[in-house]
Amino acid sequence: MTRRSFGALRKLPSGRWQASYTDERTGERTIAPATFTTKTDANLWLSSISLDRSRGRLLDQKLSQRPFQDWAAEWMGGLHVKPKTEVSYESSLRNHVLPVFEGRAVGSITYRDAKQFVADLANKGLAPGTIDEARKILRMVLQEALRADAISRNPADGLRVPRGERQEMVFLTAEQVFALADEVAHPPRPQRHPQLEFPNYGLLVRFAAFTGLRAGEIGALRIGRMAPDGRWVEVAESAEEVHGELVYGPPKTYARRRVEIPTALAVELQEHLATRPAAHDAFVFTAPDGGALRHSNFYRRHYKPAVARSDLDPRTRFHDLRHTAAAMMIGQGAHLLVVKERLGHSSITVTADRYGHLYPSLSAALTAQLEDVYTAAAGTGSARNRP
Repeated sequence: MTRRSFGALRKLPSGRWQASYTDERTGERTIAPATFTTKTDANLWLSSISLDRSRGRLLDQKLSQRPFQDWAAEWMGGLHVKPKTEVSYESSLRNHVLPVFEGRAVGSITYRDAKQFVADLANKGLAPGTIDEARKILRMVLQEALRADAISRNPADGLRVPRGERQEMVFLTAEQVFALADEVAHPPRPQRHPQLEFPNYGLLVRFAAFTGLRAGEIGALRIGRMAPDGRWVEVAESAEEVHGELVYGPPKTYARRRVEIPTALAVELQEHLATRPAAHDAFVFTAPDGGALRHSNFYRRHYKPAVARSDLDPRTRFHDLRHTAAAMMIGQGAHLLVVKERLGHSSITVTADRYGHLYPSLSAALTAQLEDVYTAAAGTGSARNRP
């Protein structure tokens, strides 16, 4: 045992070093949650403990030695997120994070451990989004321990995750939107089957492309959230499928918004609502049998087959109708703030990041307009300077 002014070091039979000190608050001997390869590393740990003690920030070593899984359970128990997000977090925690850190004392987890964790996930070929989700969960669990003074810093802070390629957006023209809506509404049927048509689904496609509402917001839209003349809708709810059940909650950014609707589309909506119950809480769009709309069924049975039959990019997703709405607004000269408010983004930065590249297409028109202003002003100035 090597004595020091603070703490003690002991070389173990394995050749590794153990560090310990006496906790002034309890009088108990506290051992470091992990052993060290070198004496220098053990000394550095004791020095950090001594410094924390002098600053009044001495950690609770009993908490430091609690296993990661206990902190994970505590973190999950305190979550206040949407049900679908909670399911996603739980899945990532169970499949990726706990298998690596489950029984580890939280105080023994280092930045190197966290960095290696991310590297191992990448080496397995997991998608960047999956890796980033696992990194985020590791950091949030460790943050729970940090707040409880079980660790002095979060070893998952500053971790870099390989950036994946952002899925390319598909922008449709207004004509393509109408053609796609027609395919959805009038699918082909074998001669031996009666012709089935889904005009309400065609309207749904046009509505999505000219309002920019998310799929979940459309599925949760109720008649009582529409203006009497159909000229606007209030987005106050969103639908999510969780374990096969539909769950309704606030929109993605938790903020209500009003979205105005072009007159011609509003007329179509009014005609559609005339076929629906007048109940305030009745859904605007439903399944063919009148039940709640499940986006997964609509997408698989109606939307994707219609895309395949159309002369469209086969990558066209339903969410691309939202991108199309943004592109059409920008094409009409809409200010970025207006686009942000219509789409319900959390900040204008999000809107600029996703759609800012579309604005240079307006540059030529703007330059021409400035040219007209400049020429007119120059002509007026020349006339004033004449004798």
